[in-house]
Amino acid sequence: MRALVLSDRLRPDGLAVQEVAEPMRPAGWVRVAVRRMCLNRVDVYMRRSGAGITHRLPLVLGLDAAGEVVEADPGSSLTPGTRVVVYPALFCGRCEACVSGDHPLCERVRYMGEHVDGVFAESVVVPELNVVTLPPDADLQQAAALPTAYLTAFRMLYGKAPLRPEETVLIQGVGGGVSLAALQLAQLVGARTIVTSSRAEVRERALLLGATHALDSGDPELPQRVRELTDGRGADMVIENVGEATWSRSLRSLRPGGRIVVCGATTGGSPPAELQRLFIRQLAVFGSTLGSLGEFRTLVRMWTEGRFQPLVFRVFPFAEAVAALDLLERCGQFGKIGLAFDLG
Repeated sequence: MRALVLSDRLRPDGLAVQEVAEPMRPAGWVRVAVRRMCLNRVDVYMRRSGAGITHRLPLVLGLDAAGEVVEADPGSSLTPGTRVVVYPALFCGRCEACVSGDHPLCERVRYMGEHVDGVFAESVVVPELNVVTLPPDADLQQAAALPTAYLTAFRMLYGKAPLRPEETVLIQGVGGGVSLAALQLAQLVGARTIVTSSRAEVRERALLLGATHALDSGDPELPQRVRELTDGRGADMVIENVGEATWSRSLRSLRPGGRIVVCGATTGGSPPAELQRLFIRQLAVFGSTLGSLGEFRTLVRMWTEGRFQPLVFRVFPFAEAVAALDLLERCGQFGKIGLAFDLG
């Protein structure tokens, strides 16, 4: 079968679509024929570094996939042809976190495409619990956008300190997948949204998508602009995944008692802590990664009910997967970049 395999970070051909053996299916697992996939920034990270993530090369990349069941255990409710989307976190099901339903905190959690082989392949095998069924007419490309960016945004907004309808959320770097998803999901509860981007065309698109206000992320007076738009109060919540480049302005944009939720640090992970600001203004900082299986099922249900529509910027034939990842690395998109086996 074909798969996108990272074998060497130093060679130009170290990432390529190639033939690999189809994985064996253990009891209790299902085999899924992958039809559609989506790229994420972590795919770029694994391609270029992968530092801090326990893994071995060669590695099949990818976290986001949707397709059809082709094989399951006898007696399974999953029959061949059932459309599904894959939850990419493999969890033990026995530790305290798993028993409480908080799967990203599992003591043995492994992410597909990071710790173990991922989903950018014609066929994948996963535990039966790791697939969520879809309607027969489900748009598989949109479904493939849900597992990482949209689930991460969902947990950030509605996890430990849920966003409320009367609140204002500042979303940094709205051109990115998680931030764009956060903009769409925040509107579902009627919250006011202030988004930022360094690109004017991205700010314009975000306004068309429903953002209340759009600001230049590079503006040194960004916190003052946020206060002006909130009657001098500041934002109730900040969605942050940019890191060092925006961290200080994110903190200074919060109202006293506000909270910042962080899921990434694409520009660096060691910004000034500004501890005095944190304790004097009693700010809360929450870390967030992906989401639980229960949160994922809720997210998928919201999508199938038509409450939001994932944005897909462009879909590449699978044979052009490396070119698709190049485009993501250049940040040349507004919405998800997809891969498909039925194109080209």
